[in-house]
Amino acid sequence: MATFSARFRDPRSTEYDFITLIMVRCPGCEQAARIVPAPEDANPGGRILFMPRRLVCHGCGLSRVWSGRLVTLSAGTAQPATDPYFGMPLWLQAETRHGWLWAYNLEHLDLIRRFVQASLRERAPWYDTGQKMTLVARLPVWIKRAKNRDEVLRAVSRIHASLVAA
Repeated sequence: MATFSARFRDPRSTEYDFITLIMVRCPGCEQAARIVPAPEDANPGGRILFMPRRLVCHGCGLSRVWSGRLVTLSAGTAQPATDPYFGMPLWLQAETRHGWLWAYNLEHLDLIRRFVQASLRERAPWYDTGQKMTLVARLPVWIKRAKNRDEVLRAVSRIHASLVAA
């Protein structure tokens, strides 16, 4: 078993901090595609969650626009995760014996990797932020357990390898 001595401090980020870029599986060519905010809507006002989005695939040239009102965030790790806008399967996900490990983009995956790798994990105090449940606090228990550290880090490595292969 590897020894880990890094310290992790909760950056107080939430799931909403990672939805500006979402990597998904293209429905046309099964390659990596991206969901980004629509460029024609440069309105800085409003909530980032409900801004119009565009699905773009550089492999087959597929482009779709989402401007609806329904957003479905993935809940749990019992099944493969999908993006909140188009319902496409996420590209950055891998199955483990405990459940599915998934991330919206590489920043999200890096946050999970740094958290799991650290032997000392410091949470943000609830009275300091105004929010009690950050992304790190909402991670499933099986990801937080030290006994699953090696398995979760192997899954993160498999996810990185799938991105390099694409």
